[in-house]
Amino acid sequence: MAQNTPRSAELAQLLRTGPFHLALRSALTERGLALTRVQHKLAQRGITIGVTSLSYWQQGARRPQRPESLRAVRALEDVLDLPAYSLHRLLVPEGGAPIEAERPPARAYRSLIAPATALQQLFAELEAPVDGGLHTVGHHERVRIGPERRLLARESLQVVRAHRDGVDRYVAIHRGEAGCDPSRVRVRAAENCRLGRVRGHAEAGVVVAELLFDARLRAGDTHVFGYAFEDDSGGPSAEYLRGFSFAGGQYVLQVCFDEAALPVRCTRFAQTSAGAPRSGRQELTLSGRHRAVHLVEQGVRPGILGIAWDWG
Repeated sequence: MAQNTPRSAELAQLLRTGPFHLALRSALTERGLALTRVQHKLAQRGITIGVTSLSYWQQGARRPQRPESLRAVRALEDVLDLPAYSLHRLLVPEGGAPIEAERPPARAYRSLIAPATALQQLFAELEAPVDGGLHTVGHHERVRIGPERRLLARESLQVVRAHRDGVDRYVAIHRGEAGCDPSRVRVRAAENCRLGRVRGHAEAGVVVAELLFDARLRAGDTHVFGYAFEDDSGGPSAEYLRGFSFAGGQYVLQVCFDEAALPVRCTRFAQTSAGAPRSGRQELTLSGRHRAVHLVEQGVRPGILGIAWDWG
């Protein structure tokens, strides 16, 4: 069995998050093997499969699910010098049945953000499903804390991949500090998107905003876009966290402080859900010149990541 690791970052990412057909296509491209050559190598391993079937698999037109097809996928990993079970796990989770949806493992968003009822109400007003057909493969977020220890803004540069056809928008979520007034929250579409409808829930201090793309994405397409929430309506801030429904992707969080209000201690943390105890605590060093701390997570798991700080 092959023990090699993928050579490109794109292939490594697709083997973690899927979808299967894009991971297979990327591996074929990287190895430079024609489908006829792959068919021949599979035949040498006792696997009989048509070139048309292989083509359908890499296009996403068909999905290997029958036992003989899954055996062919295991042989493909050997032919393409991929880690064992790297393609197979995108089709069948460990100990489970074949996965039908072409998307990475997910967790219900209601377990990650409180209050969930307010979020569900806002999504209903936008007639938007909680799963909008996108999962994040890269997200760089910058949070600015002002001289009065309040959140001023958070800016995002995000890379998403569609796991279904026809997706043309992303719904961004902002939860302010205690006392947040959604009517005072300003949403800015920075690049590769336009601002659509914005809805707020005053009691919960939550704002959701549609970010509209100029084209409809097909399953497997990626899109890069930037946006920001500006909000100084809440009280003092002591932490910033983000919930992740889908596994995979890189997340970078940077928190920047004003020189007039510097914390005495900053700590990163993780949670499996909104009500779960915090784990993975690690003290972060505040950079003197830039007055910032950050965390980098290469392979995000469903759950919560954040940074907390102590004003002393």
